[in-house]
Amino acid sequence: MSFVQRAEASLNQQKANLLSTKSSLARSEATFERAKLDFERNKKLYNEDVISTSEWELSKQNFKIAQNDLESAKASVEASKYVVKSSRASLVDAKENLRKTSVLSPISGTVSKLVVKKGERVVGTSQFAGTEMLRIADLNNMEVRVDVNENDIIRISLGDTAIIDVDAYTHFGKKFKGVVTKIASTAKDKVSADAVTEFEVKIKILPSSYADLKADGNHHPFKPGMTASVDIITKTKANIRAVPLAAVTVRTASELEEWSSDEDDTKTKRRSRKKDERSDEEEKKIELIFVNDNGVAKVVKVETGISDYENIEIISELSDSAQVIIGPFIAVSKRLKDGDLVKKAEKKKSKKSKN
Repeated sequence: MSFVQRAEASLNQQKANLLSTKSSLARSEATFERAKLDFERNKKLYNEDVISTSEWELSKQNFKIAQNDLESAKASVEASKYVVKSSRASLVDAKENLRKTSVLSPISGTVSKLVVKKGERVVGTSQFAGTEMLRIADLNNMEVRVDVNENDIIRISLGDTAIIDVDAYTHFGKKFKGVVTKIASTAKDKVSADAVTEFEVKIKILPSSYADLKADGNHHPFKPGMTASVDIITKTKANIRAVPLAAVTVRTASELEEWSSDEDDTKTKRRSRKKDERSDEEEKKIELIFVNDNGVAKVVKVETGISDYENIEIISELSDSAQVIIGPFIAVSKRLKDGDLVKKAEKKKSKKSKN
């Protein structure tokens, strides 16, 4: 017999006891009424010297006994009522405890991990952490959790668009679209391996971006625990002028002065010595690009704007017809100078394999 069944049986027993005490109360009331009538009648007869003193004393005694029995019966009924209330409360507690033994999922989903099987014991007291029994995942609403360092987190806002690259689908060339739904207000307790403070960002994968996969019969393309990388788009601009990132480099002001100087080599060497004496902090870095001017590299100072991993915006004036030099990278970033001869490289034609 379960605890709830025992509580129900106890409640039913107390209800029966209450009915019994009510029945006893009714009998005590009837006995009291009869004793009261006898008492009043014998009192009148005693005053008229019809009955003896002993009979009158017996009548008074019977009346007091009936009165006490009535009060006792009333008290028993009240006590039985309290016992019934207590039993009912015990039954409610038993049902509540029974309800707590059933774990209800707050969401509809799929059991992604089963930790505890039927018959195994779990800890569920307030003094200890609860035992993980299973994990339920809503595979129709998947999200990506990424760690963003403190230098980038200030640029991210709720609702930002994200491009998600799931490792399992990389070889298909498939990427997915998402939206930032939550940004942690507090940094993670553990810093990364390179001692960078990071914040957790949650990104919901938009179902529309993988509708084609579901159409092929793969109703749940993503599984909990899959690895993914994310590009979060923090700012967008339309109809702008942009060049490849590799085309933009920096040179110091002294280097530009050397290129533009028409003075003799002695003065150039003297300026070089002065340049060597400057500290790196004093050297002003200037952003620039090189353009192909009829086979000669020409320096064009630029102002840059937003960028991604491939291109960067050019805010300053730049002719649409300018042929921007984008490589080789080591030449553009280190060796190329204003006035150097350059040659446009022809695109390599792909060779068709012979059968």
